[in-house]
Amino acid sequence: MNRINNKTLERLAQELRIRNYSRKTMELYLRYNHDLLRYHQKDPREITTDDIRAYLDYLSVDRGPSTVSVAYNALQFYYKHIWRRSFFYNLRHPKQPKRLPVVLSKNEVMRIIVQTENPKHHYIISLLYGTGMRVGELVRLRMNHIDFDRGVIHIQRSKGSKDRIVMIPKSLFDTLLNQKRLKSADDFLFTNGRGGRLTEVSIQKIVTQAAVRAEIGKAVSPHTLRHSFATHLLENGTNIRYIQELLGHARLETTQVYTKVAAGRLAEIESPLDCYTSEVQV
Repeated sequence: MNRINNKTLERLAQELRIRNYSRKTMELYLRYNHDLLRYHQKDPREITTDDIRAYLDYLSVDRGPSTVSVAYNALQFYYKHIWRRSFFYNLRHPKQPKRLPVVLSKNEVMRIIVQTENPKHHYIISLLYGTGMRVGELVRLRMNHIDFDRGVIHIQRSKGSKDRIVMIPKSLFDTLLNQKRLKSADDFLFTNGRGGRLTEVSIQKIVTQAAVRAEIGKAVSPHTLRHSFATHLLENGTNIRYIQELLGHARLETTQVYTKVAAGRLAEIESPLDCYTSEVQV
């Protein structure tokens, strides 16, 4: 018996397109709603609060809190906006673990960059760290997004379909200007061997492998470079509001996580252990 092959999720896809949700969000929302119906073998009109609880519980055991949170948002959108159901008022959003981001030291970032001999890989890593761009933003970056006169890069239709501006790192200016001479305005800045844009997976591999070669003992991804960009700006005294704009965060609270990992004056505080160790006679 297949009770979910009669276009029950078509209205959801249509509503997500109208609201200009990203392709990735659309895929996730459709996936989890389809999975819920398949899990219970029910029509959407038959779904109850207990059904959703049972499905979220199954995900919490099998997948983890991040997956449960995304699934919750997907189900809530569908049943609230498409079916006008109110039972989500009785379902609390799953609590997310408050983990601190992995941040590299400035020395670790420089080791990764300096030891990356492939020129293209070198500049990919440099631009990720030097601007705080997300990997998806970097792969979509075209030459006409770079404003050399103003010294800025226009990041278009980023997360939440928002545009923003970041600086061109001075150390990369001449290299980017040379690319302008070699490419047409609509070309991607970074391309593969066939002239198409690089994939996010390719860049993730480039960063991960570069960190391994530099013998960095941390789990490093492109997003680690973004975290490091924000943290180092904060440590250098940059106003957190400017950092929020550079990262494209809608809420200041999202940016404030970096205040918890910025060393700053914390590194200057003497541990009480150090106050007494010198006095101990062994």
